[in-house]
Parts: sequence; structure tokens; C-alpha cells
Amino acid sequence: MFDIALLWEMRGLILQGLWNTLWICFLGCLLALSWGLVLAALRLANPRLFGYPVACYVEICRGTPLLILLFLLYYGGPGVGLRLDAEFAGVFGIGLYGACYFAEIYRGGFKSIPKGQLEAARMLGISPWHALIRIQIPQMARLITPPGTNQLIILVKESALISIISVDDLTKNATTIVNQTFQVIEPYLAVALLYWLMIELVARGGYALEKRLANRRPRHISLKSSHKNAHKDPAHANG
Repeated sequence: MFDIALLWEMRGLILQGLWNTLWICFLGCLLALSWGLVLAALRLANPRLFGYPVACYVEICRGTPLLILLFLLYYGGPGVGLRLDAEFAGVFGIGLYGACYFAEIYRGGFKSIPKGQLEAARMLGISPWHALIRIQIPQMARLITPPGTNQLIILVKESALISIISVDDLTKNATTIVNQTFQVIEPYLAVALLYWLMIELVARGGYALEKRLANRRPRHISLKSSHKNAHKDPAHANG
């Protein structure tokens, strides 16, 4: 029979595990998103200089299980002078692992933008930086939101592996409850429910962002109209 009283009695461990899981996932995903954008930008900005190193990083990280990466950071780090707490090893592991996937997602989004829009921006005297902020990123964001949301969901689920490097997250604390009470179903069902709620929050946030971006007016429309006006002005001036 399901014992709710057991979960209430052990609520301290469950809430502690939930808090640790939340902040580690948040920082790890934030690192993955930002570092992945840097990698994609470097690879596209100067393919000759950064193309091969970034491609090697992506292929190596994609081919390495997250658990092995966590072992290397936490247990292997001290051997090369890198000492990380278990929690920050989890943050960096999730971030470095996720960045290789986001780098490819970003790269695909940037490459899907027609080159004619950037050429038109250049003709209108728009700097590359403003073209990136006002033209490329808004359109790229609409394209990458669905796969980006899926990747965030995967990272949240795979964060359960940080329990193996002694992080007191949901999974480890649930295992502690099982070892203390010999009750298996209640703790792990509670953890499954909490992970489901976190993933639903990420999924609904991604859907809301996708809907909001879809309703925004594309920048390239205003660019085209500005380009037309630029051609009309001389005619009006002559008239």
C-alpha cells in the first residue's frame, strides 16, 4: 500500500534533493546554451581557424557518455590540478556535454537564414553586429526553439546521473530513503513525479516561447521595405 506518511516524514531529504537538482540543472543548461552559442559563432565566423577545433570538440563530446564526462571531471580532475566540488562538477559536466548539441542546433539555425537578407543588410549600411542581433538571432530563435526545448528536456532527465558522483540530488536522496526505510515505490515515484513536473515546466515554457516568436513580425520584412524606400527616394528627389 502506498505510504504517503513516509514521504511527509522524509520531506526534508526530498526537498533538499529537489533544490540541488533545480540549481544544478539551471546552471548546467545555462552554460550549455551560452557555450554552444559561442562555439557555433566561432565556427561560422572563421571556419578556417575554428572550424576543425570546434568540430572535434562536438564530435568528441557527442561520442562520450555524460557519466564518463562526470567521472573525468570529478575523479580525474585532481590528477591534472582541477579540483571541483561534486555539485560544480555536475554543472560543468551538463554544460560541456549539452553545449556540443546546442552548437549544432545553433549552426543549423544560422545556416537556414537566406544569405540574401544579410547582403541586403550590408547594402543598407547595417553593421554585422546589428545584423546579427536584429536579423539573424530573431529568425534563428524561431527555428531552434523546438529542438532546443527537446535538448533541454534531455539534459534535465540525464542530470539524474550526477547522483553517481555523490551529489545530493533527487535520485541520490531517494536512494538514501530507500536504504533507510526499505520502501522502494514511494521515494522513486515521488522523484519520478517531480522530474515530470520539471520537464513539463520546460516543455510549456518552450511552447510559449515558440508561440510568442511566431507571432512577432519578421525583421526581414522591414528590411525589404526599407530597401525599397531607399530605391524610391532618388526618384522622388529627381521629381
